[in-house]
Amino acid sequence: MKKFARLIKTLDSTNKTNVKVQALADYFIQATHTDKVWTIAILSHRRPPRPVNTTILREWAAELANIPLWLFEESYHIVGDLAETIALVVPSGEKATDKSLTTFLKEMIALKPKDEADKKAYLFENWKQLNYYERFVFTKLITGGFRIGVSQKLMTRALSKATGIDEDVLAYKLMGNWNPNKITFQDLVLEEKESDYRSKPYPFYLAYAVEGEVSSLGDVSQWSVEHKWDGIRCQVIIRKNELFVWSRGEELVTDKYPEFQKFVDCLPNGTVLDGELLPYPNNEIGTFNDLQTRIGRKTVSKNLLAKTPVILKAYDLLEWQGKDIRSLPFVERRKLLEALYNHATASGDCGKTLLLSERMQFHSWEAVAQERDLSREKRSEGLMLKRKDSAYQVGRRKGDWWKWKVDPLTIDAVLTYAMRGHGRRSNLFTDYTFALWQENDTGEKELVTFAKAYSGLTDKEFKEVDAWIKKNTLERFGPVRSVTPHHVFEIAFEGIAFSKRHKSGVATRFPRILRWRKDKKIEEANTLEDLKALIPTLGIRGKESLNKNPLTSSNKRNLKQT
Repeated sequence: MKKFARLIKTLDSTNKTNVKVQALADYFIQATHTDKVWTIAILSHRRPPRPVNTTILREWAAELANIPLWLFEESYHIVGDLAETIALVVPSGEKATDKSLTTFLKEMIALKPKDEADKKAYLFENWKQLNYYERFVFTKLITGGFRIGVSQKLMTRALSKATGIDEDVLAYKLMGNWNPNKITFQDLVLEEKESDYRSKPYPFYLAYAVEGEVSSLGDVSQWSVEHKWDGIRCQVIIRKNELFVWSRGEELVTDKYPEFQKFVDCLPNGTVLDGELLPYPNNEIGTFNDLQTRIGRKTVSKNLLAKTPVILKAYDLLEWQGKDIRSLPFVERRKLLEALYNHATASGDCGKTLLLSERMQFHSWEAVAQERDLSREKRSEGLMLKRKDSAYQVGRRKGDWWKWKVDPLTIDAVLTYAMRGHGRRSNLFTDYTFALWQENDTGEKELVTFAKAYSGLTDKEFKEVDAWIKKNTLERFGPVRSVTPHHVFEIAFEGIAFSKRHKSGVATRFPRILRWRKDKKIEEANTLEDLKALIPTLGIRGKESLNKNPLTSSNKRNLKQT
C-alpha cells in the first residue's frame, strides 16, 4: 500500500504526462504481480464494490476525530472531497501497517457482507495505522470514487514502457470482462494469446467541431455529408465466426447487445464496421434517453429487448476480407461498405438491425445548412462533413473530418437550489438547480425543478451569485440550500425527452448555463409546457404533447432556439 500511495501522490501532484508515465512505469517494474493487477484494475475502473456507504463513513470519521458531525460536514464542503477530509481530520496512531494493496482490497471485498460493528472496527483500526496520504488512498478505495487524472491510455503507455509489450496489444488485453481477484499478471499481461488479436479493434478517428463559417472548408463538392447520430460510437468486428462490439470508451460490450449476434451469419469474417449504436423502438430512431435504459445493464431482459431494441447505423468500413483498409480514400471505403450492406441485407435478417448512414452530396453550403436544420426532426445532433479523399486516421485530427452540430435548445428558468462546487470551487455555491412555471390543481402558478447545471458563468459571476445565495437562503437540506426565487438564467441543452424518472416528466441532455438574464423578472421565465413543446415531434407521444400544450403568444416570445 505504501508504494501505491506514493504513486498516487506523484500522479496527483503533476499535470505533466511524461512525469505520470514514468512514475507508473517505475511502479509497474517494482510492484508485486498481484499489486500490479489491482493497480491496473483500479486505473481502468474495475474497483471492488463499496463496502460502507458514505453517510456512515462521515459519522464514524467525525467520531474518531472527536468532532461534532456538523463541523465535519462543514469541513467536507470546504475541502470538497470526502476521502481528503477524512484523511485530514482523523488522527494517526502510533502503529503503522505494511499490508499490501492486494491485502487491503481483498479485506474490503470480505468486509461488504459484515455487520456495522465489524466494519466500524476495521475502519478505525486501519485509519489510525496509516499516514495522511495512505489514509486518503485507503478511503478513496473504500468509497469507490477513485479519479486521479490518469486515462487508461496513459496507464497502458506506462505498462508498455515497463514490459516492452506493444501499447495496442496491451490496450486490447486489458479490455473486456476480467476479474482482478482471479486473474494473474502473467495471464492478463505477459502471456501471448491469439484471442488478444482476434478481438482487436482499431483506434477511433474523431472529428473537430466546425470553426467559423462552414464555407471556409472550400469546395462543397469535395465533401461527403451525413447526419451525426446521437448514440454510442462503436466498432463491430467479425473474425473467425466470432462477434466483438467495442464502444469508443474502449469497453467490450458484446454481451450487452445480443441483437448483433445475427451479424455473424450475414457478415463475412475479416469485417470491421465503424458506426453508431442507436435505440430503435417502433422501427424508428429513438432518443438517447431511450438508449440509457440499455446502458449499464448487467442482464438484458426479453421485455427490455422488445421495448428498446438497438441497431447499428454503419458509416465506415475499416477492415475488409481481413485487410486493414483505413488508408483507402473515404469514398472507396464507402463503396465497399455499401456493397457489403446490400449483400448482407439481401441474404439474411441483418436488415432489421444493420442500417446504413445515408451519404449525401450537395451543390452549395446553403443546401448543407438547410439539411442541418432538419437534424432534430431526424433525431440527429447535426452533420458530419468528411473529405472524400480522406484516410481513416487515429484520434482527433483537424482537416478531413468535421462535426457541425445544431445549435442548442434554450429556455429561461429560475434558480431555486444551490450546492457548493468541487475542487477550486469548493468554497462557492456553483452547482445550481433550475425550475419552470406550472399551474397546479388550484390554478396557481408554482415552480417545478427540471434540470441542474454547474457551468457557463464566469468566475466573477459565480462569486456574485454565491454572495447572493448566502444572503438569500430559505432552508438548508444537508449540503443543499433552497433560495428565494429571484434570478433568471438562460439554460442551454442538446436534447430533450419525456422521462418518468424526473418530477418534471422531462429529461434534458447536457444542460448548462448560457447566460444570466438580469434583464428578466421571474414572472417572465418559461413554463414546463414550453419545455415539453420542444420535444421532437417524431412519434405519437411528441405530437400529442404539442397538440395538448400549444404555446401562448406571450411564451412564444420567450421561447428560443439559438
